[in-house]
Amino acid sequence: MVIKYEKSGHVARITLNRPEVLNAMNLAMHEELRSAWDDIEADDDIWVALLTGAGDRAFSVGQDLKELVRRIEAGTSASTFGSRDKPGWPRLTERFGFAKPVVAAVNGLALGGGFELALAADIIVAVDTAEFALPEARLGLIAGAGGVFRLTQQLPYRTALGYLMTGRRLTAARALSLGLVNDVVPAAELESCVEGWLEDLLRAAPLSVRAVKEAAGRALTMPVEQAFATRFVWEEKRTASADAEEGPRSFVEKRTPRWRGC
Repeated sequence: MVIKYEKSGHVARITLNRPEVLNAMNLAMHEELRSAWDDIEADDDIWVALLTGAGDRAFSVGQDLKELVRRIEAGTSASTFGSRDKPGWPRLTERFGFAKPVVAAVNGLALGGGFELALAADIIVAVDTAEFALPEARLGLIAGAGGVFRLTQQLPYRTALGYLMTGRRLTAARALSLGLVNDVVPAAELESCVEGWLEDLLRAAPLSVRAVKEAAGRALTMPVEQAFATRFVWEEKRTASADAEEGPRSFVEKRTPRWRGC
């Protein structure tokens, strides 16, 4: 197994588990990740996913380049955007309808596909020594797991383009100043900071969280007028749910809400 996958309460925890190669992602890892994401989507009792890397040096340094060279020599390496027809498809970077929130705990280097995986998360917490980069252009490649698209959406265009074309690294402090991550903390505080985010997400109604994620993501490039007129599936589910009534009732009754997630 090249990932660790655990479920506790309403939280699923995924750990990229190849610390000896800085959690480089091989095809076996992509297959195991697909099974984990499938399970999270199917399990109604899971409301939040946490993604991190094993060890204290790297979240993930991206594609396993030794494996890539073996594929080049075998004549099976050609690739461009996306992972359709490849092991692990659809990967998180292409699960555009993935409704449950994903928190990325970046405990070190997040390079190439590792950075792209973090960019596909909803909340990013990083240690203060973390570094981020998309160095594909230096290798004759392209950030085809969505990095070219997501970075230019999540940063000012010219800033993103500079990092994409040069492969320069962003420090954690720089990423925080650009709004690319939510929190930056010393390594000793990473776990408690992440747990704080998980607790806050679990205090919120799960259908509300999913409705927010869907509406905010889809409306990102829409005119506001169009967004108001758009049908959002999870908002319809939230509106029709028992939780939409439970929230106001619990407030009036001065008690903790009992979310059902349905």
